[in-house]
Amino acid sequence: MKAVRTDRELECPGIDAGLRARGVELVTLPDGIPEADLIVAVADADLLLMCYTPITARVIEAARKLKGIVKYGVGIDAIDIQAAMRLGIPVVNVPDYAEATVAEGAFALMIALAKRLPAITAAVLRDGWVWPEQRWLGRDISGATLGLVGCGRIGRSMARMAGQGFRARVLGFDPNVDTAAMRQAGIEKQDNLHDMLRACDFVSIHCVLNDATRGLIGRAELACMRPSAILINVSRGALIDEAALVEAVVEKRIGGVGLDVYSQEPLLTSGHAMSALFGRDNVILFPHLTFFTVEALRRLEDETLTRCFEILDGRPVTIRSVDPRLRAQRAGVVFG
Repeated sequence: MKAVRTDRELECPGIDAGLRARGVELVTLPDGIPEADLIVAVADADLLLMCYTPITARVIEAARKLKGIVKYGVGIDAIDIQAAMRLGIPVVNVPDYAEATVAEGAFALMIALAKRLPAITAAVLRDGWVWPEQRWLGRDISGATLGLVGCGRIGRSMARMAGQGFRARVLGFDPNVDTAAMRQAGIEKQDNLHDMLRACDFVSIHCVLNDATRGLIGRAELACMRPSAILINVSRGALIDEAALVEAVVEKRIGGVGLDVYSQEPLLTSGHAMSALFGRDNVILFPHLTFFTVEALRRLEDETLTRCFEILDGRPVTIRSVDPRLRAQRAGVVFG
């Protein structure tokens, strides 16, 4: 058996060791590998593991022996699932290994910006001390209003931390979650996104990226936000119109931004659509690592290996995700 794992910069020693212990020939490939080179690598592969690298129809069609595609992570927008379905190749992800982990990361970004930690830390590193001047005034989470754009599992974890933990008021916009489910999670359901954005001191995005949500936060939505409001995104970069976001930050129409995800990754300090945000004391640019903790990585590796072994053993692979794109599969899958 041969397995190909893309995005080897994301170190997953448990996955690599587990596959090799089963006698699998493992080939690891770097982020950004050209499609033509990936096609060559997967031509005789039984299993393809990916995280960020696009898995196009051409790649899937070239892999004549392929028994399954495993996303070691959550988001599946980089995989041509329709092409895989046409060829009867199951696609599976690992949907729930880092729900609380990513929510903690989002909350860390939010509280760091609220307390002016990047600005004050930079000043102390430069000058050795700062005095309590108006420019260093922070904000409280307690008593503030947090708006969640997307109220799935990660969004509900964020709501618990902010509401139960910090006594914030939590609003939520998500057409796919009903009022009762939101109320149980301590969230006040909002039917109008613009109205919710106008009411919020903090906004945190927790959506799946699909055709309906791409660019969900655009110029009109950013214009609804208060000049003091802080925006957090740990989901997918393309949920935001990034050009509009850069303009809003540069023109000081928004109070702060904490980002862990970007339409184009990796970031670059120059020549990137988001380069203008570097060096600003009301911006945190995190390198897509809110998921990366000891505990979450252990869960990710264990779940990934379980799915890989199901595929390599010729068993139906277990789909735990509720994403309709994965739930539409019929060949080689079982739903858990």
